[in-house]
Amino acid sequence: MSIRFSEEKLKKVNEIIARYPEGKQKSALIPLLHMAQDENSGWLDAPAMDYVAGLLNILPIEVYEVATFYSMFNTKPVGTYLLEVCRTGPCMLNGSDDIIEYIKEKLGISEGETTTDGLFTLKPAECLGACGYAPMMQLGKTYREHLTKEKVDKLIEELRGKAKN
Repeated sequence: MSIRFSEEKLKKVNEIIARYPEGKQKSALIPLLHMAQDENSGWLDAPAMDYVAGLLNILPIEVYEVATFYSMFNTKPVGTYLLEVCRTGPCMLNGSDDIIEYIKEKLGISEGETTTDGLFTLKPAECLGACGYAPMMQLGKTYREHLTKEKVDKLIEELRGKAKN
């Protein structure tokens, strides 16, 4: 399935591209990839990336390079809730490896996998810049900090409840 932006979104695309000097439209790539990912159920398939390449008049490989480099882009389907647990130094020293293992066990998935009900995807993340709140995870646009097994249980219960409504 290939995405197509609405007229309203295409106006936004043009506004973003206009921020950059003539011939430098590739600079709009990251914001356009975010828009495409939002339109495509939280991930970027090849047709979505090709669409963005066409909008920017660049080669598809230029889009693929960026989409596969940055962890904020998903190149395979993800669950409704993407649990991105920081696994770098400070978080690891404060137990993020234990939290990742606990989530894997609790949800019955491995890193990068999605639960069979499509609700949760576990994605270890590189530094999320909140070292003083370790261990922590990003959930959408919010951070969940000072994680414990009990906090993970409460979060999963809360998210399952939201999904039912």
